[in-house]
Amino acid sequence: MIKYSHPIIFTSTYFLLLIILILPAGACKKFIDPGTPVTELVAGTVYTNDQKATATILSIYSGISGTNFSPGGNQSFSTMGGLSADELIDYSITSGRAEYYANAVSVTNTTNLAIWRNTYQYIYQANAVLEGLEKSSGVSATTKKDLQGQAKFIRAFLYFYLTNCWGDVPYVTTTDYTVNSIARRTPQAEVYKGIIADLLDAQDLLPDTDVSGNRIQPSKWAAKALLSRVYLFLQDWQNAEATASEVISNSSAFTLLQDITKVFLKDSRETIWQLMPVVPDHNSSEGYNYILTTKPNYVALSAQIVNAFEPGDKRKAYWVGNFTSGSQTYYYTSKYKVKIASSLSEYSVILRLSELYLIRAEARAQQNKLLGANSAVADIDPLRLRAGLSPSVAVSQLQILDAVMQERKVELFTEWGNRWFDLKRTGKADAVLSMVKGSGWQPTDKFYPIPQREIANDNQLTQNAGY
Repeated sequence: MIKYSHPIIFTSTYFLLLIILILPAGACKKFIDPGTPVTELVAGTVYTNDQKATATILSIYSGISGTNFSPGGNQSFSTMGGLSADELIDYSITSGRAEYYANAVSVTNTTNLAIWRNTYQYIYQANAVLEGLEKSSGVSATTKKDLQGQAKFIRAFLYFYLTNCWGDVPYVTTTDYTVNSIARRTPQAEVYKGIIADLLDAQDLLPDTDVSGNRIQPSKWAAKALLSRVYLFLQDWQNAEATASEVISNSSAFTLLQDITKVFLKDSRETIWQLMPVVPDHNSSEGYNYILTTKPNYVALSAQIVNAFEPGDKRKAYWVGNFTSGSQTYYYTSKYKVKIASSLSEYSVILRLSELYLIRAEARAQQNKLLGANSAVADIDPLRLRAGLSPSVAVSQLQILDAVMQERKVELFTEWGNRWFDLKRTGKADAVLSMVKGSGWQPTDKFYPIPQREIANDNQLTQNAGY
């Protein structure tokens, strides 16, 4: 049985309608007359006009941004991915995070359960939006199209993380409790088919620009950006290159900033999609959680990341901070500069243009488009040059692929588990992490365990190997 937890609600105007959306499926079954389908209730009470319908989507973003699930939070893909890989060191006494750092996540790990349930909770909400819009006659055609695109994008985005963390996962596209309560694990290849279908729909449904102007709601370009990443993970090099090129070529909307100090500001034109902070006196979750002002009791950067930068790399100078306590110096990711402030200057960036350059570079290298115009090196060099480094000297395919991985390591560190996924998808996890983590690393650690409580609730679920 896929359970759903309650995200924090930050607005009161739509409190009742949001409660309808976020009630766990089991609770809905008890609370609502079984003769009244949930989608009919939602459509009748929520989807009566554009404003109320839009609030249902915004509640998903505020839930992700304002809870421990947010990037940088202690139940986030950024933190757990960083601990699982070689980016972060755990300094807490919390067994949940310690197990990720040791690559020994137990089937009863409460953080593992929380991330699983939170992810499915937001998928449930996206499914509810799609079902409610389908039955609604009170929402304008333009708004309905936009919200359908956002819901499909959110669902694809979350399934991408589910399948890369747990492998085969239940792929549910309904709020029907009778279906969800006995869901089986879906082969990863089929999950990816659903992700691609949603993103292809989303890029057709979504507008060219976010109506807010702050890139806090996904546009068609966000759908294309995520789609290019999916193609890369599936080793569909041609489509990964072509889709990344579409985004990169939209220079009127996105620019690879030359001033590295401005990349993570809220108005950065490098950003494709970001989350707006919703917690009072907080900017980004990453800034609040990762910046060190005392000896760490949460996480800090590993030596593997701190020592990965070439001499003179501006990214180390500006994106790596340090705090000294006694004779010990600790390092932290300082891509975000604000820990606490009432004014908003930084949002949490999810998709940005530099990743698209690296996606295209890897895809081109895999197709032997190595040197010269429209080549892999031509995509690596812009990132190196803005970081104050000389052009790449890589020449062979192997050298260039290694150069791409190096750039991904120092460009995308602590961003949404990118390093963790890169090690796994490129087949480097065993070699790298056995050296970093020692004998505790096992090949089966590449996927987290299915939470034991979920298996107990749904006897159709099976466990991952090694647990």
